[in-house]
Amino acid sequence: MSSNSLGRNFVVTCFGESHGRCVGVVIDGCPPGLELSDVDVQRELDKRRPAASSIFTPRREEDRIEFFSGVFKGRTTGAPLCMLVWNREVDSRPYEKIRWMPRPGHADYPARIHYKGFNDYRGGGRFSGRLTAAYVMAGAVAKRLLEGLGIDVLAHVVQISHIEMVEVPSVEEIRTLVYSNPMRCADGDVARLMENVVQDARDAGDSVGGVVEGRVLNVPPGVGQPIFDSLDADLAKALFTIPAVKGVEFGAGFKAASLTGSQNNDAYTMKDGQVVTLTNNSGGVLGGLSTGMPITFRVVFKPTPSISKPQQTVDVRALVDTDIEVKGRHDACIVPRAVPVVESMAAITVVDHLLAAGFL
Repeated sequence: MSSNSLGRNFVVTCFGESHGRCVGVVIDGCPPGLELSDVDVQRELDKRRPAASSIFTPRREEDRIEFFSGVFKGRTTGAPLCMLVWNREVDSRPYEKIRWMPRPGHADYPARIHYKGFNDYRGGGRFSGRLTAAYVMAGAVAKRLLEGLGIDVLAHVVQISHIEMVEVPSVEEIRTLVYSNPMRCADGDVARLMENVVQDARDAGDSVGGVVEGRVLNVPPGVGQPIFDSLDADLAKALFTIPAVKGVEFGAGFKAASLTGSQNNDAYTMKDGQVVTLTNNSGGVLGGLSTGMPITFRVVFKPTPSISKPQQTVDVRALVDTDIEVKGRHDACIVPRAVPVVESMAAITVVDHLLAAGFL
């Protein structure tokens, strides 16, 4: 399997570049007979588009989904699914001017070395967040498969810069409120504070990062493939493929370091005839297997590296120090737009493991 593919049973292969003709995905392993339409996929893609706010990039790709194979008369055929969206709002001129100057915080320099200078440098090429459109298309299919099992995947922004949610929102609040504001936060008051911080960063020619929390509900216990293909390991890998992700934690995460064993352990009890735990510090995974409790995780995103403030870099052709100001159309914070991407990568991974366990 190439590095452009993810999964063993539900295999997702993405293609395209930020400023190329299109961005697309091929899915091999989707079971036949799944009801699937362009509306199902478009609904998820629309969540990824920037909200109507001055804090987001003015690049407004239409992202109209097109199926090329794998669906016939509204159902999957079992053949590979191929979907794509076209890149129509492309302006590569700013990148020609800085072609020889690797942008700080981007993969420009290591990519140049790895691909011997033949990589597409426009907009980051394969390393751009634009590629997450392919993730979301695949995630839409995965979500449809999970719906049949009553499994729900949710995500929401819990922190932007120093603004952090204190109250833990209910599942219903996440479902109903997240997409009602541009920050994709389940608390409207906190969302307004977050938006102000992003606007301040944008006005200063800078950027900010944040944290997205994800939840996968109703996964049956025992799903996973230890040791090296464990459920949380594969989830972490999938989440780390999202550009700008710099950290992933499950359940109590790094806070577990300050707990005792008696505090961190999740005690078992019976509820409605089912074995459950009183707490969920494990994040719904033990030994690489699902416990039956909600799978909970947090994903840390670094600040958008494309900023207009002058930064130091080098001219790799002349081999001299120089300064760079990154022009173009960029988000001052990519975290809100990452919410459906986080959901998608979680859904893809869970579907892959459910297929291995015989649930699909």
